[in-house]
This record gives sequence, C-alpha cells and structure tokens, in this order.
Amino acid sequence: MPARGREAVNQPALPWAAAVSVPWARGAWGRRGVTRMQSLRPEPAARYRNVLEALWRIARTEGVWRPMRGMNITATGAGPAHALYFACYEKLKKTLSDVIHAGGNSHVANGAAGCVATLLHDAAMNPAEVVKQRMQMYNSPYQRVTDCVRAVWRNEGAGAFYRSYTTQLTMNIPFQAIHFMTYEFLQEQLNPHRQYNPGSHVVSGACAGAVAAAATTPLDVCKTLLNTQESLALSSNISGHITGMANAFRTVYQVGGVTAYFRGVQARVIYQMPSTAIAWSVYEFFKYILTKRQEERRAGK
Repeated sequence: MPARGREAVNQPALPWAAAVSVPWARGAWGRRGVTRMQSLRPEPAARYRNVLEALWRIARTEGVWRPMRGMNITATGAGPAHALYFACYEKLKKTLSDVIHAGGNSHVANGAAGCVATLLHDAAMNPAEVVKQRMQMYNSPYQRVTDCVRAVWRNEGAGAFYRSYTTQLTMNIPFQAIHFMTYEFLQEQLNPHRQYNPGSHVVSGACAGAVAAAATTPLDVCKTLLNTQESLALSSNISGHITGMANAFRTVYQVGGVTAYFRGVQARVIYQMPSTAIAWSVYEFFKYILTKRQEERRAGK
C-alpha cells in the first residue's frame, strides 16, 4: 500500500485529550428533512419530492425554526460521542498501522479503527438520536426534549432508547469503514505528503461521506423506523412494536417494496457531505495546531 509520506511518518499521533476539542462543530448539525423523507407512510401533508421542497414547506407551514427541532439534544450527545470517536480512531489507526504496515498507511487499519470507534460513539449517541428523530416527525407531540424523554421512558421503558442500537451499529460500522477508507484513499491521491491542506480535507471528507451515505441508506431507513416506531407503518406489523433489524427490514419491504429501502437517499447524501467535510476539516485543523504546539514544546526543551 502507498506510504503516507515523510511528513506523516514523522508526525506524532494526536493525543487522546486533543480529540475532545474537535466534535462540537459537526455534532450540532441535524438531519433536518432526512427523517421525514424516510417515512414509509407519510401523512399527505408531509410528502415531499426533494430536500428543498421539504425544508421550504416545513419552514412555511410549521415555522422557520421547526427544521432545527432536536438540535439541542444532538449537540449535547455529540460532545462525548465524538470525543470518544476521534480519540479512539486516532489511537487505533496508529497502533494497527504500525502492526500491519510499519511506517505506512493501511486501509485495513483505517477501516478497523473506524469500526471500533463507532461502537463507543453510538453507545453515547443512540439515546439522543431517538429523541431527535421523534421530535422531527410530522405532527410530533413533543415540544421539548424533556417531554419526549419522559414520555418514552414512561410508555416504553429505558430499552426504547437503545431499541435501534444493533441496527445503528449494523449501519454505522460499514458506513464508517467505507467512510474512513475512502477518506484516507482520497488523501493519498490529493495530499500524498499528508500535510495540513484544508482544501483536500474538505473535498476528501465530503466525497467520503457521500459514498458511505449512499451505500448504507437501506440500513438508515430501518434505523429511522425503529427509532420513530412510525404509527402508520405499525399497522402492517403484527407485534405492535418493531424490534430488531430483521423485523424492521421485513416491515419496510411489506410497506413499500424494494424502493422503500432508498427513501431519502438524496437528502441523506446532501446532509452527509457538508457534515463530514466540516468534521474532517475541523479535526485536521485541531490536529495540526495541537501537534505543532507539541513539537514546539519538545524543541524548546
């Protein structure tokens, strides 16, 4: 596999504590119209042809701030989730790369590190996702995060906050494997010496997010169904509650056929491109600044 280049080989790994500074920039970005466009049997007033129409109609009929509902819980959960995510990824990427391909870049190490980091990230983020998506559904009865949390806890129990966790992992593990491997591959093409290059980080991040998002849309549709327990879709499910990935996959097919697995793919790709571009550019910026300071301290000793 191609080497990282002299600069990258000599560059120390980002300390674990440094990763805590990174996540907030990306975490506050909600999915906006993605959740509604993935609805299997939407209300007539909540049927949208594309992302722009969805955002325009939501803002016009429900208020300008309606698309932002759930952003506060997303930002709260994103802090610890992304801190764990980037810190774990950086540490494992370096450790595994040294074992698999000493002094070089290993796509296997990148993918494996991304998968392990996802386990920690999703454990912290899944409850916030459940609350956010329920608040974003059409005619959601919840006005505040606390109302939603109390209602879910009282009516469905604590397990409801992790009902989609296995599906989330089933979706996010391949998503992150594709995401990280695509990003690292594009960096080798656009930034072979692996220096700090904001343009290459933005382009690589956006493209990696788009590829991973499109490939894992069917799993995201199932996750949305598990999180929201969409009332109109439940009529096709005998058990009354949709639990587990297999059950969700069957329900999606029963309700909408094969095409239902790709509902909202356009919105998902459009959401992920700026999201991952921002995440990687901010991450690489802090990594550059903190590593530079670390090297200056060592040189001053």
